[in-house]
Amino acid sequence: MPAAPTRQLGPPPTLAHHRRRGTVALIVTAMVAALLGLLPAAPAQAAPVLLSQGRTVTASSEENGGTAAANAVDGNAGTRWSSAFSDPQWIQVDLGASATVSQVVLAWEAAYAKGYRIELSGNGTDWTTAHSTTTGPGGTETLNVSGTARYVRMYGTARATQYGYSLWEFKIYGTTNGGGPEIPGGGDLGPNVLVFDPSTPDIQGKLDEIFRRQESAQFGADRYQLLFKPGTYNNINAQIGFYTSISGLGLNPDDTTFNGDVTVDAGWFDGNATQNFWRSAENLALNPVNGTNRWAVSQAAPFRRMHVKGGLNLAPSGYGWASGGYIADSKIDGTVGPYSQQQWYTRDSSVGGWTNGVWNMTFSGVQGAPATGFPNPPYTTLDTTPVSREKPFLYLDGGQYKVFAPAKRVNARGTSWGNGAPQGESIPLDRFYVVKPGATAATINAALDQGLHLLFTPGVYHVDRTINVNRANTIVLGLGLATIIPDNGVTAMKVADVDGVRLAGFLIDAGPVNSPTLLEIGPQGASADHAANPTTVQDVFIRIGGAGPGKATTSMVVNSDDTIIDHTWVWRADHGDGVGWETNRADYGVRVHGDDVLATGLFVEHFNKYDVEWYGERGRTIFFQNEKAYDAPNQAAIQNGATKGYAAYRVDDSVNTHEGWGMGSYCYYNVDPTIRQDHGFKAPVKPGVKFHSLLVVSLSGHGHYEHVINDTGSPTSGTSTVPSTVVNFP
Repeated sequence: MPAAPTRQLGPPPTLAHHRRRGTVALIVTAMVAALLGLLPAAPAQAAPVLLSQGRTVTASSEENGGTAAANAVDGNAGTRWSSAFSDPQWIQVDLGASATVSQVVLAWEAAYAKGYRIELSGNGTDWTTAHSTTTGPGGTETLNVSGTARYVRMYGTARATQYGYSLWEFKIYGTTNGGGPEIPGGGDLGPNVLVFDPSTPDIQGKLDEIFRRQESAQFGADRYQLLFKPGTYNNINAQIGFYTSISGLGLNPDDTTFNGDVTVDAGWFDGNATQNFWRSAENLALNPVNGTNRWAVSQAAPFRRMHVKGGLNLAPSGYGWASGGYIADSKIDGTVGPYSQQQWYTRDSSVGGWTNGVWNMTFSGVQGAPATGFPNPPYTTLDTTPVSREKPFLYLDGGQYKVFAPAKRVNARGTSWGNGAPQGESIPLDRFYVVKPGATAATINAALDQGLHLLFTPGVYHVDRTINVNRANTIVLGLGLATIIPDNGVTAMKVADVDGVRLAGFLIDAGPVNSPTLLEIGPQGASADHAANPTTVQDVFIRIGGAGPGKATTSMVVNSDDTIIDHTWVWRADHGDGVGWETNRADYGVRVHGDDVLATGLFVEHFNKYDVEWYGERGRTIFFQNEKAYDAPNQAAIQNGATKGYAAYRVDDSVNTHEGWGMGSYCYYNVDPTIRQDHGFKAPVKPGVKFHSLLVVSLSGHGHYEHVINDTGSPTSGTSTVPSTVVNFP
């Protein structure tokens, strides 16, 4: 029989990879506008509750790789599921639990069903009919139904066109049985979010008081978010201590201007900035008083979406030690002076100049960045960042709080906001469950099941069960380094294998009972294609020990394809409380099983075995900073079969394609300085596995590396803390 016709509503599909990469067909603008106008209200305001979004979905067939069944429950009216060109066909949603179903909304594309049934099932096998028609009109159909089900499907019996069945969205509304009352979205931000406007009295006094509390509170329980409404603030010096975040509330950094500074220094630690962790600055413009702003930090202290109308000094007063940091989506009009900073990563920004580097200065997509010269000068520069999507942020639209979710960029260079209004989506706060201290994991999960995003206000949250993020495009955003502690050995958070989840701005602190994992992105065996809309993990920090006893076998596992890890510090504590080789045991830092995963700013340190292991294909890391565990008691404790020590970063022998730029590993074995590491990096020798600008360093001769990667690179020696480098491998 003759082949069925090929239907194209837009450009023909093209492959971006060897697997599953398709271009989703587009409908004409007028029809999109009409459909959008007819779609139901946002989940937080809908009654009953939207149950289907982001849930597991299956279908009898898919027209092509760009029209997957999951598109029908992703909340995006511009993506669709479409079937093969035959009858019958079906699409089925698993709601995850038994629910009382009261309404179904079918947002049809031009290829709709003339005859179909809406069917309900408790087990996915035995079905009852809740609605049936042979005269379906297409467009957007809102159907009032009644029944109890875990599974709901549309079973198409007669097509209205020669093509298949095609749905922009398949929405199922109802209530989860036994789920309790609807959780409201929005509300106030709690007592530890301080909101200022230019007329607020004694702003400087309030900032100074917060700093007095937080300056040296490295493992304290207080958390603060400082928010500044758009306007101009004069004579400000906002000194930022531990667990303090400062942000402007404009859509653009220049909407909120300080004639003054946002300062981090290290007076509390005798001029040593290597422990200036867990703080952030975001979305502000600064006119520094003396022309240069000081931001002397180390790990977990992002400087995002900032406009410095002058220079930026990354070293403490007196130019004491400093150990690495991160800038993104920022514009520094003057020169950046790292001075004593050992390593730094800057992404998608603009700088007026860069003065020096110690060991490893890495840039991607940075206008004004110095050219690659590694190892002397120690610059590694990529002209663009392959894929990036900036961190979501809270802002004011008039008098209404919203969260802005910036759009994905490919081959980005420079800031996302420099050419006018940024691209992305604004989401009202009433579509977020505003989480406050005392909230339970059960309530948090109920809010997620209801279709709400999460906004964690500053505080410490104990969870006795896993927070499950199952819905596509969910945002989980923390303010003031909100901290989640899993109790009884549970995993703190798991993300389903769905599109577009955004995790940002929070800390996960291991509990005293060992957790097998602390954060999982996608379940084991995840295989869905998320290239068009990846999950992002941004300023999400993980800690094992330090604030008290903590254990976890593996800190972060990434199973979902196309995930972007954009700035994380995964840290097994080397100081503080609850610290010891077995006391805060944590064998593995980050394990990546997903394909096409990109890490931009990967800081992983001190694990008992491998800090990073990579099993997925086509992985890329731009900037990696690592120290091996200080507290290994002897050589035998780190022996890895015939290999001396576990590599800081290991690519599995099964991997055929992988690439890394600007990567360093340091050792400081202060219990037994005679320990030897065979290498800092381990990877298969294959044409598709490439590394650029690698280094290993022995800090003051406390332990040594025999090689840099595999058996390549000179050993470290002596006490002079001189790196051994490899420019390119192989």
